[in-house]
Amino acid sequence: MAIQYVCRHCRTLIGELEQRHVSDELLGFHFLTPEERQSIISYNPNGDMTVNVVCDYCKEALDNNPELSLLASPLQ
Repeated sequence: MAIQYVCRHCRTLIGELEQRHVSDELLGFHFLTPEERQSIISYNPNGDMTVNVVCDYCKEALDNNPELSLLASPLQ
């Protein structure tokens, strides 16, 4: 099972883990509510997991231009 961290805005691959046995506690997912888990984590048919986060570039752009958060796809 691979775990890919992808920016939710620009879709850049931030990092990837190729671990077979990684617990939710080790990844910190146990701190998420069920609603947060559903919006952040998705599972691919082959069992891989995609975690949608915000990369440093997009975070800086959103911090400097908060009005971008009103757009559906602010940074493409």
